[in-house]
Amino acid sequence: MAGMNTDAGPGPLAALVRLLRRAGRRVARDASGLAGRLVLWSEGAALGAGVRVWGVPVVSRAKGSHIAIGARAVLCSRSADTALGVAHAVVLRTLDAGAVLEIGADTGLSGTTVCAAVAVRIGARCRFGADALVADTDFHPLAPSRRHPQEDLAAIGRAAVTIGDDVFVGARACILKGVQVGDGAVIGCGAVVTHDVPAGAIVAGNPARVVGRVPGSGAGGAP
Repeated sequence: MAGMNTDAGPGPLAALVRLLRRAGRRVARDASGLAGRLVLWSEGAALGAGVRVWGVPVVSRAKGSHIAIGARAVLCSRSADTALGVAHAVVLRTLDAGAVLEIGADTGLSGTTVCAAVAVRIGARCRFGADALVADTDFHPLAPSRRHPQEDLAAIGRAAVTIGDDVFVGARACILKGVQVGDGAVIGCGAVVTHDVPAGAIVAGNPARVVGRVPGSGAGGAP
């Protein structure tokens, strides 16, 4: 319209609205974080100092199993608190007595699912993109004859998963049973990891394969 200053910035009302929205998000995050911590405590998870919980995770701990979250780790279950958003809350489950689920200090999970029937150990300073999945079990037998009419629990494939320190796991990647991921590796978005990943390697695809090396990891170029 004639005479309108289109270069003018937002007025004081818009600034006030933004301020109120930020304050509201902060209050909602803090309230949901308290509820999330209560869920973790109620399931008997061991929490290190300074663990941050944004939103309410889904947690279930089998009797006789162990869940431990290292100091200053972050569990993000709210889309408002992460750039990509999350499709669901963080899910932490141990499935059987004796199972171990450990998350290292300063590691961050965003909508990540971690299921341990034997053991899943995640190192320090790892980053998990939105909705990544780590599981040490097939959950069901592979052979149809072992699934029906009654599942043969002894035929379910299980093997511990170990993820080293400083690993970066892209959004919606899957790390499956028996895998060991070396320190400083990068797992590409949507990768399906079924074999070990060397330290400092970059892997991508389904099934995941090495496509390069992390800069400064010691070996240059793709294998």
